[in-house]
Amino acid sequence: MNPADVAQAAPQIDMSFWSLFWHAHIVVKLVMLGLIGASVWCWSIIIDKTLLYRRTRRDMDAFEEVFWSGRSLEELYRELAARPATDMAAVFVAAMREWKRSFENGGRSVASLSQRIDKVLDVTIQRETERLESKLLVLSTIASAAPFIGLFGTVWGIMHSFTAIAVSKNSSLAVVAPGIAEALFATAIGLFAAIPALMAYNKLQAEVAKASGRLEAFADEFSAILSRQIDERLAA
Repeated sequence: MNPADVAQAAPQIDMSFWSLFWHAHIVVKLVMLGLIGASVWCWSIIIDKTLLYRRTRRDMDAFEEVFWSGRSLEELYRELAARPATDMAAVFVAAMREWKRSFENGGRSVASLSQRIDKVLDVTIQRETERLESKLLVLSTIASAAPFIGLFGTVWGIMHSFTAIAVSKNSSLAVVAPGIAEALFATAIGLFAAIPALMAYNKLQAEVAKASGRLEAFADEFSAILSRQIDERLAA
């Protein structure tokens, strides 16, 4: 028989993504669905954090522009304290609130005010950093676990394929290839979920470090301003 006729007579194997998923073992299907869900969750976090960090940079730039414009600190505090404050504005409001509480008590606790302000600034910066870092651990977990979960699906699928080969007593490529492809598809989905998660985690973690550095730099400058005012009041 002509080889071309044999090739035409051989059954056509559908190797599309949907076919690979539909004909996979139930365990492999669950692995694939879990990895696809993890990938969707990962991308939702990436988009949310990208928009959050962009908004945070914009808010910090706007606040610094107003703060260094020479505007009264009391006036700026009254404006920001009237609404929820985040990032750099939250650091400013927390320090000013401690400042005002000390002088509302008749100035009896001014001597240790500088140390208390520094502690308030550190706590607020830590709180803001934790807010920015929230859910980044999910990306790290997906990046490290997804390839192994996909590999588990691959191993299980290959075991199932070999079992089917043993039952059918047919080791031809037409019988072996679909099962192996279905199994390897799980690893591919695992990598599809893990690679963007790893790249996004590193990029977003760097954004958090930059924002935290800006907050700490502003806190140091603002603490120095308040410390000078405390010294002037004590000397008066």
